[in-house]
Amino acid sequence: MPKLDKPKILVVNDDANSLFALMSLLAQWAEEESYEVIAARSGEEALRQVLLHDFAVILLDVNMPGMDGFETAEAIHQRGRSANIPIIFITAFVADELDRLKAYQRGAADFLFTPVIPQILHAKISVFVALAMKNEELKKQARQLSQRTNDLISSNKRLLQEIEERKTAERQNHAKDEFLAMLGHELRNPLSAISSAASLIGLPGVSVDGAARAKKIIQRQSQHLGRIVDDLLDLSRAMSGKILLNRAPLDLVALIGNCLETYRATGRTADYHVSVELEGGWVEGDSTRLEQIFSNLLDNALKYTPPGGAIDIVMELDGDDIVLTVHDTGVGISAELLPHVFDVFVQGTSTLDRAQGGLGIGLALVRRLVELHGGRVEAESAGPGAGSTFSLRLPRTERITETKTRTMDTSEPGKPNVLLIEDNDDGREMMAMMLDCYGYDVEHAADGLAGIEKALSYRPDVALVDIGLPGIDGYEVARRLRANDATRAIRLIALTGYGLAEDQRRVLEAGFDMHLVKPVDIESLMKAIGNLTGKSGSTTPAA
Repeated sequence: MPKLDKPKILVVNDDANSLFALMSLLAQWAEEESYEVIAARSGEEALRQVLLHDFAVILLDVNMPGMDGFETAEAIHQRGRSANIPIIFITAFVADELDRLKAYQRGAADFLFTPVIPQILHAKISVFVALAMKNEELKKQARQLSQRTNDLISSNKRLLQEIEERKTAERQNHAKDEFLAMLGHELRNPLSAISSAASLIGLPGVSVDGAARAKKIIQRQSQHLGRIVDDLLDLSRAMSGKILLNRAPLDLVALIGNCLETYRATGRTADYHVSVELEGGWVEGDSTRLEQIFSNLLDNALKYTPPGGAIDIVMELDGDDIVLTVHDTGVGISAELLPHVFDVFVQGTSTLDRAQGGLGIGLALVRRLVELHGGRVEAESAGPGAGSTFSLRLPRTERITETKTRTMDTSEPGKPNVLLIEDNDDGREMMAMMLDCYGYDVEHAADGLAGIEKALSYRPDVALVDIGLPGIDGYEVARRLRANDATRAIRLIALTGYGLAEDQRRVLEAGFDMHLVKPVDIESLMKAIGNLTGKSGSTTPAA
């Protein structure tokens, strides 16, 4: 236990001889009783000492000129910090009952009459000093107990926080495990279909019609895999803040109408009662991302609503905002899940025989994309079996009068020569074969240096260059082609698996004319080549 400070005794007396006598007596026992003695010659000086120190007891002379002992005692006890200091009045006169009452009213603890008997003074001082030491010890113990209590409270808070963080981490890990299992399921389904279709095409007895159907299956399932990869990349970009919006004024009614028409044309909404009520409104936003937001909300409604259920889509104006609501009569959302439906890796329970697939990351992506547009999205549900409602709120803007865009005349006959620089053997061979089937004259190279040599000898109109090449990468290929007068005019298209805004910026800075993200379907590739060269032809394979 820490060492306690020595108690202090204040002796107040205007008579120098009396003060010296009392100080001398007290000094005899100071070492034994372990206390300190401080002197004061007046009431005013006593008050100054009380302001500086805490005292175990005060020996106060009653009869002093100016401020007498009673007035001094009253002033001492009016101050909160010194209100409980015991005071022993010292007087040469025998006090009657009225004097004693007056003294006790001023806070007196006892009386001593002069001449002071040393043994009585010693006994009284010893009691008050011991009491002061005990009080100080109790105060220290109380402070230590309070500190320990605070430490325990802090430790308990940290422990509870760690427990909650561990539970949250366990929930997230469990959700990630479920997500990875779902991802494996979603990837294996199209891969299985692609593998079976490819094997079917190679069988000797397959019919022409069967081979054609197998090819369509491969194409359709490849597009499905591409959408899965795009969803994963979009979520990663959204969470890291790397999505850049191409904002422009657009009619939200027209955008939603086009989306719904696509769903109807593909039969996605055929088994549902879909009602639509759209009030006109324009927003400043990215049309691709807004279409993605609405598609994800509608996909969610379709996924968790059994066939025959109803889906209501309502858009209305609310002050400076546009409010879009998608309500379904599906399985609903439990109270436990409702606050987390927009969290990453969180997905409601779904059956194995559900009509729709998916990774369960659509709503997390929706929330982030809506926030990037300056809006907010909320979910409501009365519980399991009661359906759910998702409300999207976006800031409204003024309607913009549309102007017709002049279309490029691509009727010039003939197709450009193409150089394909790609290190993946299978990818290079397939793309070259497809371009050849569509009437393009194609040369190809497997690395950057070979591609530059081929460009010098072949002189293509367009070069399709993979960015991740061995030796020198696609950026360096573009820079070298642009630096050479013989190849400077070649139109360059970058082919890459990276689609961030930063990747597009690097591509353009290296000298490319266009940036395409893999996988690239043949129609998009031909359109890109035609736009760059002004040459186009039939989009059907050559005989």
